[in-house]
Amino acid sequence: MREHRLGDIIDDFCVKCKRVMNHAIVSLLGAEPAKVRCRTCYGDHDYRREQPPPPKVDPRKQALFNEVLAKVDPAAEAVVSAEPTPVAAPEKKPRRKAAK
Repeated sequence: MREHRLGDIIDDFCVKCKRVMNHAIVSLLGAEPAKVRCRTCYGDHDYRREQPPPPKVDPRKQALFNEVLAKVDPAAEAVVSAEPTPVAAPEKKPRRKAAK
């Protein structure tokens, strides 16, 4: 592997485009790229080595979901099923005619 220089084009995961795109090296830290600029959207970000950021999980929402799940089915302890459960369609109310 050759040494990187400022302005070299490398592939990296773009946080704005949400894809692996061409990037230009903006700054170096030692021999490794530190900051890169996407050549598609021109957004600057840290070099991510083509790895997307981990998904954000809100612990409050997860705790609430587990609490509701425990009330519905006490046997299922904080386990999310792979198959979605079918939901009954709501009853339709007859439409009222508009007054003239």
